[in-house]
Amino acid sequence: MEHRLDRIKKQLHAQSYKLTPQREATVKVLLEREEDHLSAEDIYLLVKEKAPEIGLATVYRTLELLLELQIVEKINFGDGVSRYDLRQEGLEHFHHHLVCVECGSIQEIFENLLVDVEKKVEEEWGFQVQDHRLTFHGVCKKCQQAKLKKSRMTK
Repeated sequence: MEHRLDRIKKQLHAQSYKLTPQREATVKVLLEREEDHLSAEDIYLLVKEKAPEIGLATVYRTLELLLELQIVEKINFGDGVSRYDLRQEGLEHFHHHLVCVECGSIQEIFENLLVDVEKKVEEEWGFQVQDHRLTFHGVCKKCQQAKLKKSRMTK
């Protein structure tokens, strides 16, 4: 985690920003809970445990700065809640998500699934793709198995 924190600090400095204690607390929460896809309010509550003096507006400003510097991505899974996800280092594109409509779990896919689609878009429409996001909504394996088990028990 410290290694990534140092790289984020360098990214901020390269754009003439400092890693203030408030920004550092926010980034640390994002690093510690990377798999959780937290909302700004979730992040605020977790940062407040580390830095009780921090305000919600400061967390929002920090997230907007991190978004502007492409350190985080803002994502919405169709439920009206914006969530923040650290951008994976070394990946050409933003990663994809599988969202379970039953339990709300979110799985990540880091593989670039759309190489052929991008190529077609660029060739047929002359559109230069810089990034893409793909979210699949469906029922996860765990919920499918639970339904199957429940249906077997009722028979």
